[in-house]
Amino acid sequence: MPEFLLELFSEEIPARMQARGAEDLAKAFASAAAPLLEGAPKPFYGPRRIGLSATLRAEVTTEGKEERGPRTAAPPAALDGFLRKHGATREQLVEQNGFWVLQKPGETIAAATLLAQVLPGLIGGFGWPKSMRWNGPFTWVRPLHRILCLLDGAVVPFAIEALPGMTSGNLTEGHRIMAAADRVFTVTGLADYEAGLRARFVEPDAAARMALIEQGLAKLAAEQGVAVVPDRGLLEEVAGLVEWPVPLLGRIDAAFMDLPPELMRTTMRVNQRYFSLVKPDGGAAPFFGLVANIAATDGGATLIAGNERVLRARLSDARFFWDQDRKQRLEDFLPKLDSVVFHAKLGTQGQRVARLERLARWLAPHVGADPALAARAAKLAKADLASGLVGEFPELQGTIGRYYALHQGETTAVAEAIGTQYRPMGPGDAVPAEPVAIAVALADKLDTLAGFFAVDERPTGSGDPFALRRAALGTIRIIRENRLRLRLEDALAEAFFGFPQALGETANPEFGMAVAQDKLKTGWQPAPRGAHPPMVAAFAAGLLDFLAERLRVQLRAEGARHDLVAAAFGRGEEDDLLRLLARAEALQALVEGADGPNLLAAAKRAANILRIEDKKDGPHVGPVDPALLTAPEEQALAAALGQAEPAVAQALAAENFAAAMSALAALRAPLDAFFEKVIVNDADPATRANRLRLLARLRGGMDTVADFSRIEG
Repeated sequence: MPEFLLELFSEEIPARMQARGAEDLAKAFASAAAPLLEGAPKPFYGPRRIGLSATLRAEVTTEGKEERGPRTAAPPAALDGFLRKHGATREQLVEQNGFWVLQKPGETIAAATLLAQVLPGLIGGFGWPKSMRWNGPFTWVRPLHRILCLLDGAVVPFAIEALPGMTSGNLTEGHRIMAAADRVFTVTGLADYEAGLRARFVEPDAAARMALIEQGLAKLAAEQGVAVVPDRGLLEEVAGLVEWPVPLLGRIDAAFMDLPPELMRTTMRVNQRYFSLVKPDGGAAPFFGLVANIAATDGGATLIAGNERVLRARLSDARFFWDQDRKQRLEDFLPKLDSVVFHAKLGTQGQRVARLERLARWLAPHVGADPALAARAAKLAKADLASGLVGEFPELQGTIGRYYALHQGETTAVAEAIGTQYRPMGPGDAVPAEPVAIAVALADKLDTLAGFFAVDERPTGSGDPFALRRAALGTIRIIRENRLRLRLEDALAEAFFGFPQALGETANPEFGMAVAQDKLKTGWQPAPRGAHPPMVAAFAAGLLDFLAERLRVQLRAEGARHDLVAAAFGRGEEDDLLRLLARAEALQALVEGADGPNLLAAAKRAANILRIEDKKDGPHVGPVDPALLTAPEEQALAAALGQAEPAVAQALAAENFAAAMSALAALRAPLDAFFEKVIVNDADPATRANRLRLLARLRGGMDTVADFSRIEG
């Protein structure tokens, strides 16, 4: 099979765009040249090139097709025009159903011919997230210099019309500096291409560049008795900045080693793309890793010295902000937050601080925290947003606040709560575990969810500009991993009460009254479920549905049965996640046990009968008349229900969900017998109605445990 090689050589491509650009190129080629492909194309990329290789068929044969022409009775001029259009003769026509039909045989097209047809449009229309225009209408991420395009060693000739003078060829370039004398060379195939680049100090494989960096830095670090801090994102970015990676190790001036390690790492990573190192005890090591793009003749000594000077300047700037900020207390930053907009519809950061302080105080007793400490931590949590250091390094918000809190003598619990308020930041991030930290982190997430839902800024499709899905998953993880017993409807309602200005307190009397009543209370007390003002209850229910969906997504990712969670949640009364999950686990044991499948099938059969009959007669509610239970099987089912109902109620009250499921499982045998021997729609109207009420009683008893209609299978 012919070997195909395409390289688009340009000026430096931003590192963050290279991998996606190469993947998009491979997808576009796979679509445009689909008839030729033997297997998927393999993309490659680097600082100055993206491209692909593929194995192709030598030629493709198109299918024959028919073109219907004019009617056989049409004037000769119409037929002549049809023939001219298709370059055909009368001898090629056949008559079908009163029309002249031209039968075109399939044609064989050589791979090079087809490639020359599709590649100009593919390259000319290729899209980048950001492009630049030069030398006419052609746009590319950076100026395009060469197109290498070979099929079995021969050039596939084509030109880019929008870029005058740009034609395909068999040339590429090696390292700009290290191969200056022999930079441009001729390529005959993929193996020759890769070998030629490596001989000219360019590693074409991104994975190989990353391995060289990772292994080289690890070796240098081990020689100093330290280790490199893993950073996959930085590794991928640096591999996109160098063609011939040469790892080096620099030293950090001892005068800066008292700075917080997070600050040094952020300064080195964000500004200079340096790698951080740590000692065996986990403390910051006085070294940094850098990657040069050349193998210097002095072993890199000059490069290291220059980068050490740059880092000293960067760390000096960081120290300036660090020292200046610590001359003030965190409270001194708070007034500045009154002029910082959190969101146009949700007020300022200062207003948000007041909401968080109030919500954290309310949450504290529910998570085992001291309310005063939780309120104090929430009050100071956002103060560092107005500091000089966080203004320079936004990535350090919360982290720097923790250091400032410790510096001014705050308790460890308050400082740790400030430092962990944004956790978890992702699936692999740990959740806060200390009670005060839990209260503040939950307050932060619940306030975010309540606020943006209140002003109808909800996620839509794949769009989630305010990271509400992450906030929901963070809330769920904090509750699950800390085994918290928290009524979410109450917590969401409390968070909702913090937004009268966002929802228009005066414009909505019902909401205004609820807020006014809340303001008169020294502390809002949990109401029975459904006892909140209607607007608050509806709002909380909507957010509970959102959280339930996020929980199902998480459980699905864990391989758990999300339909059982939906069944447990479907009762409409459960907002305690731990109780919900315990109920779902017990439900799983039931449906996967010996009696489960038959019980589930019978329950669904009963529900289907009731749905049909309720449409005819209306709901079949009311007590079952024992005198009308004539068949032994219906008498047995009624008796079994009489035993199961109090047992289920008692077990649910004690949160013994396994016992509740066992009580339901006892219904399996009488229920099977009932459906086998008893005709529900009896000819006698009274008997029929009584049997339907019996099934309604069965459905109601099972619904107290879960919504069985949501269970799959």
